[in-house]
Amino acid sequence: MDLLLSTNFLHNLVTTFGSQTFWIKALELILSLSILVFIHELGHYMWARIFGIKVNKFYLFFNPSLTLWKWKPKNHKHAFMVRASNAKITDEEGNEYEDEDEKEDAKLPSNYKATWRDTEYGLGWLPLGGYCAIDGMVDETQSAEKLKRPVKDFEFRSKPAWKRLMVMIGGVLNNFLLALVIYAGIVLAYGEEFIPMQNATSGYEFSPSAHKIGFVDGDIPLSADGKKLEFLDGKAMQAMVEAKQVQVLRNGSDTVAINIPDKYLFTVNKEMEDGRNFIMLRTPVVVDKTMPNMGAEKAHLRHGDHLIAVNGVATPSFNVFTAQLLANKGKTVPLTVVRNADTVTVEAPVDNAGKLGFQLANPITFYKTITKHYNIVECVPRGIKLGVDQMVSYVKSLRLIFTKEGAQSLGSFGAIGNLFPEKWDWQYFWSITAFLSIILAVMNILPIPILDGGYVLFLLVEIIFRKKPSMKFMNVALRIGLWFIILLMAYAIGNDVYRFLIK
Repeated sequence: MDLLLSTNFLHNLVTTFGSQTFWIKALELILSLSILVFIHELGHYMWARIFGIKVNKFYLFFNPSLTLWKWKPKNHKHAFMVRASNAKITDEEGNEYEDEDEKEDAKLPSNYKATWRDTEYGLGWLPLGGYCAIDGMVDETQSAEKLKRPVKDFEFRSKPAWKRLMVMIGGVLNNFLLALVIYAGIVLAYGEEFIPMQNATSGYEFSPSAHKIGFVDGDIPLSADGKKLEFLDGKAMQAMVEAKQVQVLRNGSDTVAINIPDKYLFTVNKEMEDGRNFIMLRTPVVVDKTMPNMGAEKAHLRHGDHLIAVNGVATPSFNVFTAQLLANKGKTVPLTVVRNADTVTVEAPVDNAGKLGFQLANPITFYKTITKHYNIVECVPRGIKLGVDQMVSYVKSLRLIFTKEGAQSLGSFGAIGNLFPEKWDWQYFWSITAFLSIILAVMNILPIPILDGGYVLFLLVEIIFRKKPSMKFMNVALRIGLWFIILLMAYAIGNDVYRFLIK
């Protein structure tokens, strides 16, 4: 068994790293992360410079042991392929310093006016992030000895709490704003694909309150108070819940009028607060691709297969389908599949989480769509709406991390890279980059020491109680936070190795 696992691992390793798809996705990932990290660190840099704080280093990519390129405008020095030295620097008086920046700071007067020329700009060799070393900030870039010396006006620690707070949230703000700009740019350049109401031939699904007033799953809304409903969006939904009467197409041929109660909008709002949408597109269960070694692959399901029943129970939508899988978890069940022009039955094992292991095809691949175009003015509010909706959706999904299935789904750079398409597609690339920008913003604002959110938490405590946490407490908290992040990353990387190279 051990020999078999080793052979499979080596085969998967060679197959993965030897494929063109891997290198395309790797390049997309590196480019995307480079943009996101640069914009994030630029946020910290911008606010530090606005408040006159000296920034020692601004680096894209990490540079342990080796720096590919660095430039210090103040000294007019360029350098390539510089190896790091652990030797401390000593001045004429015998004082020891960690590096030239620390030695230089010691000579500067307290009222020195820092400029952009004081910063060392550089490029590291490890493309997994970057950093902005802000003078006088309690973090991994500052030596303990330096932080014991008298505070100078150009240091981070000399500034009022509200200014330090702005510096810390600058990266998160930049990432969120970048996502909004990207979404606005996407809809300006490419428009948005929509499914017209009548083109959604499988119909729509409705909330419990909608069922009570007469809607039936599968209905296709046609008009609200006589005004035609073009496609499902926030405007159409609002028109329906505020109307007196909605016309729907039922069973493909019957037109039915549904009377909407007074103040029904409040009922819909309450349902939405509980996580239930008034109306959703009914999504047929069509397979995009299967996951390795899971039930769908073992049942030989293919791209384009339409799953219409589980264990004899009709599944006209993905919601009904998932409910049936949960009812049959841990069992092998018959699936009724429409494949090309044929209807076949296959046996598929459902895992203990009620999963078959396949990606659902995007509805726009089997419903006829139209493209809505936006001008330069219209794309801005639409970009903001898309960005805010994506952020709210991601924040809500974070609670799933604390479930067994959520923990198993955690991944690192392998999982992130797998989000990108196998062939270069700029629209898809920018869409994923915007999504990752929101993830980076949300994850960085979590109140974990070493992340921006940890510093923000300490600053909020300082503002409220008017007392700074002690240096000793800060250093201990940062160490704990660093080890937490290291262990979390190790777990996520382990999941990637198991998912892509072993399983």
